[in-house]
Amino acid sequence: MASTPTFKNFIDGEWISSVSRETFENRNPADREDLVGLFQKSTPDDVSRAVASAKRALPGWKSTPAPRRAEILYRLGQILIERKEALARDMTREMGKVLKETRGDVQEAIDTAFYAAGEGRRMFGETVPAELPNKWAMSIRVPVGVCGLITPWNFPMAIPSWKLIPALVCGNSVILKPATDTPLSSVHFVKACEDAGVPRGVVNLVTGSGQAVGAPLMSHPDVALVSFTGSSEVGRAVNRACADSFKKCSLEMGGKNAIMIMDDADLDLAVDGCLWGAFGTTGQRCTATSRIIVHRKVLAEFTEKLVSRTKALKIGNGLDENVEMGPAISEAQLQTVEAYVEIGRKDGARLLTGGRRLSGKAYDRGSFFEPTIFGDVKPAMRIAQEEIFGPVLSVLSAGDLDEALAIANGTVYGLSGAIYTRDVNTAFRAMRDIEAGIFYVNAPTIGAEVQLPFGGVKQTGNGHREAAWTVLDIFTEWKSIYVDFSGSLQRAQIDTSTHTSGTSRD
Repeated sequence: MASTPTFKNFIDGEWISSVSRETFENRNPADREDLVGLFQKSTPDDVSRAVASAKRALPGWKSTPAPRRAEILYRLGQILIERKEALARDMTREMGKVLKETRGDVQEAIDTAFYAAGEGRRMFGETVPAELPNKWAMSIRVPVGVCGLITPWNFPMAIPSWKLIPALVCGNSVILKPATDTPLSSVHFVKACEDAGVPRGVVNLVTGSGQAVGAPLMSHPDVALVSFTGSSEVGRAVNRACADSFKKCSLEMGGKNAIMIMDDADLDLAVDGCLWGAFGTTGQRCTATSRIIVHRKVLAEFTEKLVSRTKALKIGNGLDENVEMGPAISEAQLQTVEAYVEIGRKDGARLLTGGRRLSGKAYDRGSFFEPTIFGDVKPAMRIAQEEIFGPVLSVLSAGDLDEALAIANGTVYGLSGAIYTRDVNTAFRAMRDIEAGIFYVNAPTIGAEVQLPFGGVKQTGNGHREAAWTVLDIFTEWKSIYVDFSGSLQRAQIDTSTHTSGTSRD
């Protein structure tokens, strides 16, 4: 038998073992007998070494012209294209989602690399008129410094790329701490960065637990910024840790996303969207469709179509091209889903399909759960309010658009939303009134593209937006610059005798 591969941390341009000399296992959630690899069980000392490496590399990297930094990132995109299929297959092994989705995950990293490479020649500031003669006023972006990046398991290459690539093009150095369930994709990603020519120490990777790696990273005095994607519970802890030393902090957290289906909607198209939005990635995405709010006039017809199609979904190992939904990421996540199904039952929701762990020869070695739909769900029920992060969909009803919007907006989250309608006026009212950072018309709540901002409102985040040019606002500080070439002292707001104040002069 082939020996199990052991993967190391990447610190100061070298692949090295943790000072602990201990490792942890990464197993395939579709087949727990498939040991993907062993990874470093790192310690706070490893974090300190990585931060020191990033700090040493920072001056040289930030002084590298942004177009030169961008050229390296363009090469990174080309490398990811060459390795896309192998990276996707390894990602399916380590986190379970089907191959078409893991290929899309790698593609997001490719798209991000090429988009950010373009920003290397843009990264606009402003020039504005000065109030005094012979004076120039402008603003420029400057890097923040050493950045700690803490990423989740559900998009193990796309989300690290959303953070790491823009951080690099802005001139920062980074330490990446991936989720313990999906470290292999981050290892592959960092290896691609190394092969693209990112200088020594600019990118560092430390694997391990949140307590041993994440906590010391976010509290380290030399880390200027922490960018986190994950649960709201952990996000609060990140926010508090950063507040003590006034670090910049970017949080992208949970969602309870709703699709509103109006009585004039194309119901077959809506069913297609709801299936993809709810059960793509096994519902394990922050933008997953977890609520459907259906106009009462079409509730019965739509629900019948949705349940029938859901029952026909093929569940299994994502490496099978015919499979439409893979496993939960872990036994713990599967147990969370089971607990919420029981909560839904006790609260009075009607189970329409699913609701059980899958068993049998094809499923016993993995963490598989049936795609599940509840009907007769009331807006205040826990399954309609709390993020489940699994293949559980709640169907609610509304009498008109206003009621549907009130239900959709009636949670602490505000990430993504959608509406199915043929009425342009209805669509525009919904676009205006939904409380969400992302909105779709006649499409599900998933499918963001890198050229538009990604993020939400309310308890979904703290106002920052990843992707697009707006991500530069996370990874840069503004510097205002004034150049006086008058040859004399000019005092702003004081030496303005040539200007009128709006009052008459004698």
